[in-house]
Amino acid sequence: MEQQLDFLKQYKELYQPKTTPAIIDVPEMTFFAVDGRGNPNEPDGEYGKAVGLLYALSYTIKMSDKGKTALPGFVPFRVAPLEGFWQMAGGVPGVDYQNKDAFEWTSVIRQLDFVDESAFAWACEQVRKKKGSDTSRARLLRFREGLCVQMMHIGPYDAEPASVTRMDAFLAEHGYRNDLGHRRHHEIYLSDPSRTAPERLKTILRHPIVKG
Repeated sequence: MEQQLDFLKQYKELYQPKTTPAIIDVPEMTFFAVDGRGNPNEPDGEYGKAVGLLYALSYTIKMSDKGKTALPGFVPFRVAPLEGFWQMAGGVPGVDYQNKDAFEWTSVIRQLDFVDESAFAWACEQVRKKKGSDTSRARLLRFREGLCVQMMHIGPYDAEPASVTRMDAFLAEHGYRNDLGHRRHHEIYLSDPSRTAPERLKTILRHPIVKG
């Protein structure tokens, strides 16, 4: 059986945090990204279409070695989990779970570093040809998140504020504060909400921080 790089196993410090807060320095990484706004739960809404596009592009890269195209530096891999960067309309930091229509978000899926502008352009072309999808909203993003606090949140998305409160208390104890005015609330989704009970959902919460 072909050995595949598994992001969750290869980078445990990034994708397998404990249910207690910890500080981590997040390195530069490559992503496919789509920006948007509005309620992520809206049926057939902008968010769902963005997620579908990200997965289509990611699986096109993953399956590229099965066809005639050889992407330079290709490494077999499992598609990484969906992630999201969130803030409120107008750049207001943090998230208000009672006002989801005002969310501004960037949805991303991590890629390996062999995925460059050329590979991204090829994937977009393939998705347009095979699915008739508009790929103009997608972009290739290289981004270093830097110093952050993170923890595993287990439970409904709307219950995340309790975990955020724990992270903020941890930061205060250790001489840090969140930097959400300059960077964004970050979530990494390890569970499929369509197949997982809300109380069992696993979501990594990550906030940028600075010395207090």
